[in-house]
Amino acid sequence: MRKRTSLLAAVGLVAVGLAATPATPAHAADPVFTLDSPAETGLRPHPGQGGEPQKTTVGFGVGNDTGNVFGGQSTFTIDLRPLKGVADVAFGEWGANGCTLEAAKVTCKAWSIWTHGSQVVSLDLTAAKDSRIGTVVDLTMTGSAAGATFEPTTTKVKVGGPDLVLEEAPLKREMVPGQRQALPIVLSNGGTEPARGVALQVDTTHGIDLVEKYDNCSYSVSDGSGRPWNTGWSTTICTFADEIEPGAVYETAEPLTLKASPHAFFDTMTYALYENGDQPRTTEKLTKPATGRKLALKERSARAAALRSADLDPWNNQHEFDFTVKNSADLVAHAVSLKGRAGESVKAEFGFQNNGPAWVANLRSGEDVARTDIVVPAGAKVTKVPARCRGVGADGEYREENLGAPRYHCSTTHVIGEKQAFAYPFELKIEKVVEGATGSITVGQWGPEETTIQDWDPDKTNNRAVFVINGKGAGTAPATRPSAGTGAPGPDAAASASASAPASAAAAPGSGNGAKATGGLASTGGTALPVAIGGGALVAAGGALYAASRRRAAARA
Repeated sequence: MRKRTSLLAAVGLVAVGLAATPATPAHAADPVFTLDSPAETGLRPHPGQGGEPQKTTVGFGVGNDTGNVFGGQSTFTIDLRPLKGVADVAFGEWGANGCTLEAAKVTCKAWSIWTHGSQVVSLDLTAAKDSRIGTVVDLTMTGSAAGATFEPTTTKVKVGGPDLVLEEAPLKREMVPGQRQALPIVLSNGGTEPARGVALQVDTTHGIDLVEKYDNCSYSVSDGSGRPWNTGWSTTICTFADEIEPGAVYETAEPLTLKASPHAFFDTMTYALYENGDQPRTTEKLTKPATGRKLALKERSARAAALRSADLDPWNNQHEFDFTVKNSADLVAHAVSLKGRAGESVKAEFGFQNNGPAWVANLRSGEDVARTDIVVPAGAKVTKVPARCRGVGADGEYREENLGAPRYHCSTTHVIGEKQAFAYPFELKIEKVVEGATGSITVGQWGPEETTIQDWDPDKTNNRAVFVINGKGAGTAPATRPSAGTGAPGPDAAASASASAPASAAAAPGSGNGAKATGGLASTGGTALPVAIGGGALVAAGGALYAASRRRAAARA
């Protein structure tokens, strides 16, 4: 049985490949590239279920660990002669992709090799009419290019083999915080050979937890700053030594239990089955409990299983499920008040905090959860803009020049943790003192004309705060403010002005948390932590799963 990455992992691989760097210099030593393919793959014996041949897709790629894009033309060749009488070949879902298919070989041309690697071609294999179960042949791809060396890759193609099939669990999509539901695990072997040991991997996002702990399961540990916001996923891997015979159906002796946490909202789970040892490698830190309990498998009637179609395709080994938990996330804009004389420069941080109780993540789309819309008061000019912020016209339309704009849009990532604060540091010059000059800070979602408030935000009155320069009655800021990452209050020194920084910042009246004055700095919350899930964790997961798919031990063929 071969392995393939899931759709989420494939998206992550493409995202990594796009991070291109300049081509390798001519004077550099010839780079060495490693070609990639599954170590082995199995074919459904001819003629397949229903009398129709069933295809197995094999992907071939090239890895690039040099850190540079290779800009030379490369030629890749796959020798098809060993497949004669064993398998029929056609191009896979990506099509020819610059390749030609002949009876004896596949030839592909590429004009660049991206950093971290590129896809070369995918082939659909079906068992030939007169092929015999148990036949094993080698399918090898080689590469050549001027100024580069390629290490070949070989996939063992076998007619027949084990085929693990995981039943899709009848889960409820709608939940409430604290609610539990069972995750029944039912599996079978629809292949021609036994599977000697299996591994179950369950990945859940930040708002969904697995309740039980077992000694034959390993659990990921989130112990870094701001985690698990910046990864989003928790991993559980349970291993079983049972030999799953063809036609046998098993289930866990007791179902696993899923629980929606207090901060659950839009969450996702994937659960997949592998032959033990073939599960994707994870870079996460895993730990094993010592509970004295072991999760076991028990055999049950195949007739009662109601399994999905069985074939030698690992796509039926994995399922994904999205949960919608009845919850809300209250985004609160921070008010800012500045003081200064004409010609002086001041610093200020603009942003917001999520008062929860839910986290919010656009895990599939990767889109920003929210944006901060800043309207600059009259008399001031922005002279320094942070990353993730862009100057626009007063009407919100595109503007070429980023500095000196009357309005700014600052984006988040596709994840906002519960109680997380975002802050965007700006520098401004007071060109003219306009007493009581007032702008605004609004947090919400992008709209064609204005920033609007998300439907899931329960309090739409605190999404807008004032931004005042030289307002009347401005005093000192509070001595505490939300700290980045946790959102919990942390001690800060009392606000004070100095001779070297005569401009002062103070909390303005209005909704949101006050600004912290430190010289000319108005701080409304700690710097937002980099959040690397969805797009980020999915990208990382994509690279890990892709790498794992080519490391399958040839000894298991």
